[in-house]
Amino acid sequence: MKRRNSAEWVEQLVFVGPAFICFAVIMIIPFILGMYYSFTSWNGVSDQVSFNGLDNFKQILLHDEDFMKAFWFTFRFSICAVIFSNLVAFLIALMLTRPLKLRNSLRTVFFLPNVIGGLLLGFIWQFIFVKGFPAIGQLTHIPLFNLPWLGDESTSFWALVIVFTWQSAGYFMVIYIAALMNVPKDVLEAARIDGANSWQLLRTVTAPLIMPAVTVCLFLAISNSFKMFDLNLSLTKGGPFKSTESVALNIYTEAFQNNRFGLGTAKALIFFVVVAIITSLQVKLTKSKEVEA
Repeated sequence: MKRRNSAEWVEQLVFVGPAFICFAVIMIIPFILGMYYSFTSWNGVSDQVSFNGLDNFKQILLHDEDFMKAFWFTFRFSICAVIFSNLVAFLIALMLTRPLKLRNSLRTVFFLPNVIGGLLLGFIWQFIFVKGFPAIGQLTHIPLFNLPWLGDESTSFWALVIVFTWQSAGYFMVIYIAALMNVPKDVLEAARIDGANSWQLLRTVTAPLIMPAVTVCLFLAISNSFKMFDLNLSLTKGGPFKSTESVALNIYTEAFQNNRFGLGTAKALIFFVVVAIITSLQVKLTKSKEVEA
């Protein structure tokens, strides 16, 4: 028995040990250090680290208007991005689970934007908004293309929502397609025999059965939209006048441009707690609605 237990410990150490060490070095240790630095006034460069207690958190919550403004923008952006990205993804998935000839090709086309890196994607769409849309507007005289997409607070907000939805919908589409294809055909057929129309099938049969996929997609959409950084940096840089500055960009600016690393890590800790609470509530709520066929 002792030999068997020792052999199992050796196996776990050999197979799990390297992965755990990497996870600890990359995730656990930096997280703990970040919690420590959030209570200091360290500038990220000096060897001297001064402990200042809760001063950073008081400064953020009581006096940092830019952080609160960034948080309000991120909250509004996340609501719109989560709704539109999941709605578009679900509609595309519904379409591409039908017997279409170009179904596989279209799935590839819709998934491709997710492969493009966020920074590159932001620069591509910056060119589209600044050069492409005005050129189309001059030819067609459609007011939509003549809007100052990156020069106004409201249009810059929706520009970020459009690009995020365009990038994320393809990934969520794949998850929804997998869920829709696993809905039991006999359940759908029984509902049709009972007289259910297409809308009733979708609302009362299909939607409850794909709730695990909805849980995953909502979780990914919420976490990704709250953490948005690369799109924000490359597309608007937080402008105009910090009206589209996300929390992630605000933290980056505070820590690495203003050289207030302690204050930046305190913001990151507050941000982590808020996102963790929101995603936990979302997962709990959507899991309570999951059913089995």
